[in-house]
Amino acid sequence: MALAAAWAAGLPARGGRTFGWRRAEVLAAVVNGVALVGLSGVILWQALARIGSHEAHPVAGGVIVFGLIGVVANGIPVLAMLRAGDRADLNLRGALQHAAADVLGSAGTALAGLLVLAFAWRAADPVVGGAIGLLVLASSVRLIREATEVLLEAAPRGVDPDAIGQALAEMDGVKEAHDLHVWTITSGMVALSVHLVATQGADHDRLLHDAQALLRDRHAITHTTIQIDRDHDRLLQIHRPGCPEGPATGRPGG
Repeated sequence: MALAAAWAAGLPARGGRTFGWRRAEVLAAVVNGVALVGLSGVILWQALARIGSHEAHPVAGGVIVFGLIGVVANGIPVLAMLRAGDRADLNLRGALQHAAADVLGSAGTALAGLLVLAFAWRAADPVVGGAIGLLVLASSVRLIREATEVLLEAAPRGVDPDAIGQALAEMDGVKEAHDLHVWTITSGMVALSVHLVATQGADHDRLLHDAQALLRDRHAITHTTIQIDRDHDRLLQIHRPGCPEGPATGRPGG
């Protein structure tokens, strides 16, 4: 699923999808997070059911061997993703957490086998399993929360819209900044839109380039839509044709 989402995110924008399929990665992260929450629930349920149970346990030596094999087999893709991927990519993090959960499960299996072998502590299996379930649950909730913030178009973490708006309003030639919006299209792609009211006589082209440079250099935001508005001393009044209170046009009936 993560690979399919990464492939879809690279498709070009066309038709009504002006951003392409970039949000596919965020959706995949949400699905991965929800699946991990379900997985952690199953682990915790099984752990609680097995505490105090007298059902037969597998041989400790076999449990240790299979647990270590699982650590190696699941650890290889985890290391590959850690070395090659972007930690800020929600889609990658979802896949990474899924694989990491498998590593934790295998490591917990080996640890439980060691405890049973060394101390004959039969409850080691459900106790270790429950601890793993809690770790998976905590990381999954965080992943879902961050992906949901992207879908709700909240400002990304570490970006202060108030500070950005203040910096823009303090630029030379700017009277005020309004209708400021900052959101995330997908991991690593922050977008911003804003209206800047220019003072009388200000060079609008210069203001646009200065604002783009400020957002790029100070806040690392390059995908921007900036509208420069004129400063009107009074409200614009629209009159019907021939209105005696309207401005004279120099033409009959004006």
